[in-house]
Amino acid sequence: MSVDRRLRTRATELFGVDYPIVQTGMGWVAGPSLVTGTAEAGGLGILASATMTLDEMNSAIGEVQAHTDRPFGVNLRPDAADLDDRADRLVRAGLRVASFAGPPPARVVQRLRDGGVLVMPTVGARRHAEKMAELGADAILCQGGEGGGHTGSVPTSLLLPQVLDAVDVPVIAAGGFHDGRGLAAALAWGADAVAMGTRFLLTAESKVPDAVKAVYLGTPVTGTVVSNSIDGKPQRVIRTRLVDSLESARLTRLARAAVNAWRFRSLTGLPVSAMLREGLAMRRSQELTWSQMAMAANAPMLTRATMVDGDIDAGVLPTGQCVGVVDDLPTCAELIERIVAEAIAALDRVAPPRPQ
Repeated sequence: MSVDRRLRTRATELFGVDYPIVQTGMGWVAGPSLVTGTAEAGGLGILASATMTLDEMNSAIGEVQAHTDRPFGVNLRPDAADLDDRADRLVRAGLRVASFAGPPPARVVQRLRDGGVLVMPTVGARRHAEKMAELGADAILCQGGEGGGHTGSVPTSLLLPQVLDAVDVPVIAAGGFHDGRGLAAALAWGADAVAMGTRFLLTAESKVPDAVKAVYLGTPVTGTVVSNSIDGKPQRVIRTRLVDSLESARLTRLARAAVNAWRFRSLTGLPVSAMLREGLAMRRSQELTWSQMAMAANAPMLTRATMVDGDIDAGVLPTGQCVGVVDDLPTCAELIERIVAEAIAALDRVAPPRPQ
């Protein structure tokens, strides 16, 4: 396949993919169908395993590998009680990338890299990027405040240049990207790829219920809010009645969190002892209060209610601000083909290709 040389970057070479486009590992969303669709279309798909048991993760990896021989990755929780077992599974499966939403332990980074798996943590600040590079990260996903789910307050336009100046490894830009113009802009900044969550959630291969997708498609660019009331950390979601009630119902929030945390334990098969170890590890690594720890355990169930059960009144809808400018549900192949064409057209306007 002939690819415009301006789209060949350190990231495409490192990941072994055709295009500098990454589909993020969204919990309850980035399953085998979406990852396979992305990989087959030439991007890097990331399987979300944080909401899976170890056996479910193994099964999902096998399902993707049965349908594509293209590279893909798996997102891991850095505080998971069985993180070492999961890392070993990625090595044995010969996977290309392990991504992390937070800082992974040094021993796990070393284990993965020794086994030939690339390590790609997500950061939201320059100092975090520097620390991850020192830890041995092979690439860094830099997410600005426009991004969905857990996010910071610094917009991509300010954060990305800071991170690019701070590290020498490939940097993947995230937060607000949804089309080819954004990809061209990220490349102009000096990024090696873009990562998108919301845009891939709204594709044909995404298994999110149609009614939930319709809510996303109907949300204006001003229809999101960054709330601390879901799990104690800033998280961008679509503004709904439930989110408003969580913002105001401070006395009942912890009771709701405790119930949902127990439900999540049952779904994932975690024994109580393992759940407590994970909670304590989360509290230490993220410097959470006890109430924040309970709320953090609550968040997966609030997302599952919408992304799996389709119950909009009972859950939250994590999203990037780009939700307000997305208006269709293409296949992954159609989406990536369109993004590539738009990026080439944008690059042609500012830097026409030189004669070969």
